[in-house]
Amino acid sequence: MTADTMIATILRQAPADRRTCVAAWRQLSDILAQRGNQLADDDIRRSLHALAVLRPQIPENVRRDCARSIARHSRFAPIVALYANDVPAVSLAMLRDAQLAEADWLALLPATGPMARSFLAARSDLPQGVNRALASLGAASVALPQPDRIAEPEAATAESAPEPQPASAPAPDTEPSQISELVRRIDKYQAGRGQPSAASRPAPVARESFLFETGSDGVIHWVEGVPRGAAIGLSIAEAAFGGEPGTDGVAAGAFRQRAEMINARMILEGAEADAGEWRFSALPWFDHVSGQFRGYRGSARRPHRNEIPYGLPAEDNAGDSIRQLIHELRSPLNAISGFAQIISGQMFGPVSGAYRAMADTIVADAAAVQAIIDDLQTATQPAPTTVAPASGHSDIEAITAQVERELAPLFAEHGVGVSISRVGGPFHAAVEDISARRMIGRLITALVDVFESNATLVGQLVTDPAKTDELQLRLVRPVAIRFTPARDLLDPSYSPEGDAPGAAILSLGFSLRLVDSLARAAGGRLDIGHNALTLHLPSATPASALDPMVQQHED
Repeated sequence: MTADTMIATILRQAPADRRTCVAAWRQLSDILAQRGNQLADDDIRRSLHALAVLRPQIPENVRRDCARSIARHSRFAPIVALYANDVPAVSLAMLRDAQLAEADWLALLPATGPMARSFLAARSDLPQGVNRALASLGAASVALPQPDRIAEPEAATAESAPEPQPASAPAPDTEPSQISELVRRIDKYQAGRGQPSAASRPAPVARESFLFETGSDGVIHWVEGVPRGAAIGLSIAEAAFGGEPGTDGVAAGAFRQRAEMINARMILEGAEADAGEWRFSALPWFDHVSGQFRGYRGSARRPHRNEIPYGLPAEDNAGDSIRQLIHELRSPLNAISGFAQIISGQMFGPVSGAYRAMADTIVADAAAVQAIIDDLQTATQPAPTTVAPASGHSDIEAITAQVERELAPLFAEHGVGVSISRVGGPFHAAVEDISARRMIGRLITALVDVFESNATLVGQLVTDPAKTDELQLRLVRPVAIRFTPARDLLDPSYSPEGDAPGAAILSLGFSLRLVDSLARAAGGRLDIGHNALTLHLPSATPASALDPMVQQHED
């Protein structure tokens, strides 16, 4: 469920009691803290207004605990400002740990009161521009916190709490106007930032590298070379999805093993000079006395031209380079395999059993490498403009059953079950047997590699009377890629497990791209839906032979 859908669902449900009010407060605060920069303006204003309406119904200790929980990972200035303009205890919980970009802090200061500014003035980790702005406001712009307010006892219990009002009830006169004014000021400041000033400065030069350090939880807590707000609070322990700021599966896989990270990918947000894609390498470090894992220390750089899969211009002809490399690999591989077969077959005389066994292993390994080279060659071929009719037909139901039997050891090794039902029939495709077996085998293998243990690969083999020219093999997405965008899944470098032990030799993204290339060469395609991956193949069954009782559902 997307953030805007979640917000709409929350706002539709009028809180009827204290518990639902608290739940709505926590959910809206967390969504704005993590995804506020990606929401539409209308969703932001509705959410902030709802929080202003709910605030009188939420106990102070709940607001304080919520502020403390979202402060470190909040990069959305309006939600920080909302909490900053609360009572001192709540304001302190948010402003003590909040991490924003320098521009956001500067936009926030005019919308905060003296108490909030006093909390910011006490911090030593804010950008220099923010400290200068606080100093320019003068001593009269800050105030000391009142002890009797901060040391207030915890809010009243549920029994003594006043009866909550529904979310649709009008808010107190001051709250919505404060929030509206806050949003207006921030929008005005951000809009004005793009206007040239009288003393215009040269365009910022994109930064090329920075250093960072994480804690034992994988969260970056120190950075040098980029503004703190761009990287502080990001985690290298979990992969980020959907183009959100964070790191890829390479870092996540290495973090679980406490292993070295080499050229992992990181996405940052912020100013133009800092935002975008980075490559970083890092080493784990441990306490010298206790040996306890303390985190990672590393450096990041901008990616080289050849490290961006889709960043090369068309004239670079990357596919031609790969095909040339493949051609250069085949000759030595064929020579090695040929000599191994000569030894295994004792063509030049008797050979001991140990040498024959070694030669058999080399032949098998060479065949596996040859299959990978064939896959690389297929994936680099340009998409055909016309599809030649298949010279033979294949029984997809029988091929799927055979692939399930052949992959049974792989299922057992990963602890994954398989359940592919048949809906309709018959399942005859206008695709050659070898090509169909390659597509289905590669697709199932790629998904099993990213399945969690004790899970089941669920799918359907379907014929649809409404689409007599095709049949479909649908496989439900594993949890690891449930919300991954289709663009990332077809990136040859994408793998949710990174370089972790047990990951496939070829990445998930490469495997899916290969399946799509094979399918399109045969007149089909691979569709990546919200819930399932669907392999479409041209049907070789007359419409009159299809089961008329089949009911098809969209994935």
